[in-house]
Amino acid sequence: MAFVFPGQGSQHVGMGKALFDVSETARRVFHQADEILGFALSKLCFEGPEAELNDTVNAQPAILTVSVACLHALHERWQSLGQVVAPRCVAGHSLGEFTALVAADVIDFEHALRLVRERGRLMKANGADRPGGMLAVLGLEPEVVQHLVEEASSEGIITVANANSPGQLVLSGEPAALQRAADLARARGATRVVRLPITIASHSPLMARAAAQFAELVAHLPLRQPRVPVVANITGQILTSADDVRRELADHILKPVQWTGSVIEMVKRGSAEFLEIGPGQVLSGLIRRISAEVQVVTLNDREIARALALPSDPIR
Repeated sequence: MAFVFPGQGSQHVGMGKALFDVSETARRVFHQADEILGFALSKLCFEGPEAELNDTVNAQPAILTVSVACLHALHERWQSLGQVVAPRCVAGHSLGEFTALVAADVIDFEHALRLVRERGRLMKANGADRPGGMLAVLGLEPEVVQHLVEEASSEGIITVANANSPGQLVLSGEPAALQRAADLARARGATRVVRLPITIASHSPLMARAAAQFAELVAHLPLRQPRVPVVANITGQILTSADDVRRELADHILKPVQWTGSVIEMVKRGSAEFLEIGPGQVLSGLIRRISAEVQVVTLNDREIARALALPSDPIR
């Protein structure tokens, strides 16, 4: 099986609270996060306010913390039942790749938490200087979307930021170019065109300054060899060394997320079952659209908390 971890957008007020209430292991993760960051991230996850949680500076460490708490609670449960559950590989969507690196023992939770907090700060500052946005386009072939991106670039910087699944691509760029792309997508028969509620053009050239600053941080980051293969966002290929990971993270804010390619790579390598671990269930839906042959299990914080209340439930 493969473990996969969600990215930004999966946050919601109340996330992690049910798990915190039933798992001592999860509580330790939340308490550690509060201590490392110097403020009550756990309270922000559990109670909001929503606007503050959605701020990318907070959303990124919050999602990482809830995902790691889910992972630790699962491992504790499996061990108590005498089960050994080891993934064939791990991957995460955008921000979720940092959780995948924790799961593969490439980086410890403390360093990952500080890193994604800084990632959010750099992205927010970059977005204030070079405002942009993101646009989801559903129901068009990739070649059609690429053509409309090229046409819309006459209005400003725009690029494909996320190849999420067949028929679902996300564009990132400057507001005028995104509006032009939206008009073109509707004219060419897109089933849905949705402007995302974000003013940061993630995974686009507009993030060049933040990406350069983030690369400096990554260059000095203590990293270990992955204990299990990590499938990269940028290339959709396996990362097998600390140097591979460092190169991946250096361009992480700048380059597109090749989620479809990542899932296909995991299937090719024998992953027949995918466990989505963390808040929400977005990745489960995407994976089912990418491959109808695999089994997908959503293990978000609420599902895990519910299963922990059942003495013999193996959470599988």
